[in-house]
Amino acid sequence: MDLSLFSDAHSLGWQAAQLASPNPPVGAVIEDPSGQVVGRGFTQAPGGAHAEVVALEQAGEKARGGRAIVTLEPCNHTGRTGPCAEALIRAGIRRVDFLFADPNPIAEGGAATLRAAGVEVHGPYLPNPTTSPAAKLPAWSQMYSVEPWLISEAQQRPHVCLKMASTLDGRVAAVDGTSQWITGEPARVAVHEDRTRRDAILVGTGTIVADNPRLTARDADGRPFPEELQPLRVIMGTSDIPAGAAVFATPGRALHLQTRDVHEVLAELWKRDVRTLLVEGGAQVAAAFVKADVVDEVQYYAAPAVLGAGVASLSDSENNLGQTIGDIRRFVPRELQVFGQDLRWTLTAPGHTP
Repeated sequence: MDLSLFSDAHSLGWQAAQLASPNPPVGAVIEDPSGQVVGRGFTQAPGGAHAEVVALEQAGEKARGGRAIVTLEPCNHTGRTGPCAEALIRAGIRRVDFLFADPNPIAEGGAATLRAAGVEVHGPYLPNPTTSPAAKLPAWSQMYSVEPWLISEAQQRPHVCLKMASTLDGRVAAVDGTSQWITGEPARVAVHEDRTRRDAILVGTGTIVADNPRLTARDADGRPFPEELQPLRVIMGTSDIPAGAAVFATPGRALHLQTRDVHEVLAELWKRDVRTLLVEGGAQVAAAFVKADVVDEVQYYAAPAVLGAGVASLSDSENNLGQTIGDIRRFVPRELQVFGQDLRWTLTAPGHTP
């Protein structure tokens, strides 16, 4: 299966990753009848135009008789905006290719509407990760911007990405607690860029006490990204947070959830329209999310270094993750990227059930 035609739309979709939430971050490309790209778009903030409409407005009359390439089935619902399927029909689009089907019972049915109007429709090209094991998606295939949203919708909780960074022997800090820096600057820049794609970022109270992080998303020069790209900063745990902690002293949204129950945290964040959550630690918190079986994605940064002793990336002292090889938790490799001298693995859970 050749998915290269979705490459441009895929890149556009990531630009909407936090902007569009709680709506899906969709990318769309419009080609004229000769196959030339005449319109590009991605989902705007809630209440704004959807990806297809943005691309159609850019294309104008050149869209007539052309093709739309979209990462998610065009919606068939009138809410704060009109149905994208109808917009494509009015624009005279001849063919629509879409990557994933829309599972939302309110918005689904766009493909059927398009076909009924005589539009040639191709899709879905990939199985929905919420109804088919993730292992059925192409091995080593890129992550698509709409995947976390699909999983979040099906699970009715935020999509959880666990970020880990360690030495080759799995250490996140030395014996004396020092940890800055295990990975190099290019990897740290990548982490901050990824924060801009998430609705919320979470750490435990232990991380706040030990490291006093700001938990903001910053560029390579250390300047904060615009406010609309800053994730909600979430602290989980029952311990007190020191007065003047940077996470609350820094401008932006921050929230302390005084619980150690992972499911309680996810339920509260779902109520707050959080659809994507980046869990950054510490080791006890990471283990708690793994034990709760809610980790949908792992981003693991490996530094080409060895400490020999120190703090492990996952602390099992309270979570009893497993006692035998039969308890092993496996993930599906999707991408392997290089940032400076460090490697980043992106992996997904082996399956999801609605």
